[in-house]
Amino acid sequence: MKRQATATVVALAFFLVAGVASAFAQADFKVPFPLQAGGKKLGAGDYAVVKTAEGGLVLRQVSTGKETPVAVIERIAQPVPPVAEPRLVFDEVGDFAPSYTEYITVYVLSEVWLPGEDGYRVHVTKGAHKTKAVNGTAAK
Repeated sequence: MKRQATATVVALAFFLVAGVASAFAQADFKVPFPLQAGGKKLGAGDYAVVKTAEGGLVLRQVSTGKETPVAVIERIAQPVPPVAEPRLVFDEVGDFAPSYTEYITVYVLSEVWLPGEDGYRVHVTKGAHKTKAVNGTAAK
């Protein structure tokens, strides 16, 4: 009986945590290129940025529901004028394919901007690179 009660409490806690994560959804993005975030390679597609209760970020792939935690390095002060729409900023860098015969472009998520908030720096690229921004829409 005690074991069943414990299992019920654990299951309830899991569903509550999952519900809280989705309650903090902040913005939706359509990313037209493959990207890297949170140390993982992800395909092009629709993504939602979710701000967790602890202040961290999760990148959720809309089609699969797969979530990738993204570590926040630092907060970036809101620019003047403030950010009006959500924005993901990527560092565009070149890299060699595993065969070392093909040079490819890699897009690494570096900043996340949500309306009315300071930004989030999630990656720093050292060396030469360009930046590319993708605007999103605020989640309803």
